[in-house]
Amino acid sequence: MDKLIVYVDDADYALHLLQPMLGEAGRSPTQWVLVGCAPRVTHHVSKWVTNSARESWRGKWAEKTFSRLKPLLTQDGDEVVTHMGSNKLIEQTAQLMKEYSHARVLDARRPKFGQDLAPVTPAQAQEQQKMVGMMAAVAGAGLLVATD
Repeated sequence: MDKLIVYVDDADYALHLLQPMLGEAGRSPTQWVLVGCAPRVTHHVSKWVTNSARESWRGKWAEKTFSRLKPLLTQDGDEVVTHMGSNKLIEQTAQLMKEYSHARVLDARRPKFGQDLAPVTPAQAQEQQKMVGMMAAVAGAGLLVATD
């Protein structure tokens, strides 16, 4: 049985990435280990929300996200296991690799403009897009203003 650890923060984006993997003919059964990486709560909001309310929101977010992915992933008899992501994704990946030996890792998190995503494995390349992305946005806005 193939084992695949998938980090997810947006169900639609993850479905877009996983769809080609599901249609392969003659593929072996897969155990999908979904790790939900809930969106961060802003500093302003976190001042007014209790930890229990934040954890409750994370649970509801995970339930909603996983419920969108599970039907597609289990339609060929595959197995789905869910986990919540922690702040230390590299350590969580190492722990999951021990638990699910010979698993492959897929980072299916949606890239965000001006924000670097934390790597999920030590070997994962870290994209530095903050400064370049911001400069491109400012230059593009300046070009739009100049053409008017």
